[in-house]
Amino acid sequence: MKVVIQRVSSASVTIDEKIVADIQKGLLVLVGVEDADVQGDIDWLVGKIANLRIFDDENEVMNLSVKDVNGDIIVVSQFTLHASTKKGNRPSYIKASKPEVAIPLYENFVKRLEIELGKKVQTGVFGADMKVLLLNDGPVTIIIDTKNRE
Repeated sequence: MKVVIQRVSSASVTIDEKIVADIQKGLLVLVGVEDADVQGDIDWLVGKIANLRIFDDENEVMNLSVKDVNGDIIVVSQFTLHASTKKGNRPSYIKASKPEVAIPLYENFVKRLEIELGKKVQTGVFGADMKVLLLNDGPVTIIIDTKNRE
């Protein structure tokens, strides 16, 4: 799995001019699934996201997690995270899982994140044409790939 995590002051997802997700302080997480992803990837990633210390403490040092600040999360499916731009100018998405593989993993990821946080995680709609609006705070943007655990 690949994720792009953005610390936000606010974020929302709109589909067909209807807001389907809306948060204030928290994280916007774009997630891409590939066929090689397994439950272990989800578990590791959920722990990492929930406990990343990227929010400021009282000394303005990034020392608090989204859990510590009681922040909210929006998760948005993003198959384009697996784009290969090696050849030509049209990205290939061959590594991105097809919906029959990706949807159950994506839904499991969201469910595990909710358990870890002890609260509802908002989402976009898998495969929909979404308009994502965010106010990146910092800016803080972190990319994590479970196949390259650095």
